[in-house]
Amino acid sequence: MRRVTVGLTDRHYDVVIGEGVIADAGANLPSLPRAEKAFVVSDRAVAELWFEPLSESLRARDLAPVLLLVPQGEDAKTLQSLDALYRQLAVQECHRDDVVFALGGGAIGDLAGFLAATYMRGLPFVQVPTTLTAQVDASIGGKTAVNLPEGKNLVGAFHQPVVVLADVGALASLGDRDFRSGMAEVAKYGLALDLDLLNTLEGDIAPIVAREPAVMEDLVARCAEAKAAAVVADERDSGRRLVLNYGHTLGHALERLDSFAGRSHGEAIAVGMVFAARLSEGLGMAAEGLATRHLRLLNSLGLEVTGALPPAGEIMRAFRMDKKYHGGVRFVLLEDVGRPKIIEDVPSGVIEAQLKGMGAA
Repeated sequence: MRRVTVGLTDRHYDVVIGEGVIADAGANLPSLPRAEKAFVVSDRAVAELWFEPLSESLRARDLAPVLLLVPQGEDAKTLQSLDALYRQLAVQECHRDDVVFALGGGAIGDLAGFLAATYMRGLPFVQVPTTLTAQVDASIGGKTAVNLPEGKNLVGAFHQPVVVLADVGALASLGDRDFRSGMAEVAKYGLALDLDLLNTLEGDIAPIVAREPAVMEDLVARCAEAKAAAVVADERDSGRRLVLNYGHTLGHALERLDSFAGRSHGEAIAVGMVFAARLSEGLGMAAEGLATRHLRLLNSLGLEVTGALPPAGEIMRAFRMDKKYHGGVRFVLLEDVGRPKIIEDVPSGVIEAQLKGMGAA
């Protein structure tokens, strides 16, 4: 078992990583004085696997578990789902000392976190990520949100968890597509921040593909350490933390244009990273070959980065609805692997040319 501390100035919390963490959740919770109920937000498929072992451990801490079911994936991240959850908390007589648990992937974490941030002006919140995407990225750092039809994560708040419980044993239950999607976020850390991790991903990945618990524990911990360092340096996403959005500008636009029913988050981010690498080359920031290296790595991880894109004009309009838009489209680009740079003044003609070079009409 590994622990990574997110050491914010006014508070800190641990990311607990290992096999069997869910069954031992109660022992890894911080002090929660006067908490009586644990409201566990999850979807039916995840709850069938993990709610009972989580519940047993919570009861040992004198917390009464209450399951709140929501739709699966991005379909859960709506104002309608949020309204239904608010009403359930009220009916179940939730009090300010009670705790909200997010049991599932990144979408569940975003939704449950925003619920905790806003109900009664803030409840304690525990992340229990069961997908690779959530374990290496989404569960850490306190970003919570729901979507609008006009864009992703447009209604949200920063609300840090009191602990993150990342059970790598849960990764064995993921379908291959979900696992590959999570590997896109892992690749992001390697390409943008951690060259040692990149070397690992470009080497023998058979133990990773096999999801060996010890290997996955190390992989998740390395990503969590990178995420924690960025969050500590820039909790509110205005400086260093922005580099964690590598590939996300186009990725989020593709998700929204597909109505969150086409490419998965990781698949969209993979396309976004290749686009960012091509843009880096096109602007003369990076030497030729950066995009090819991206393609080689992502293909080796089973991520498809070719295929049709929406029309360039539609993508450009979607960029303007991105919450990070500030008078222009903001991109995280690379001067080379491990050398990210935030660029806010990329000419629209250059962007459109690269989009069309990747198949946008």
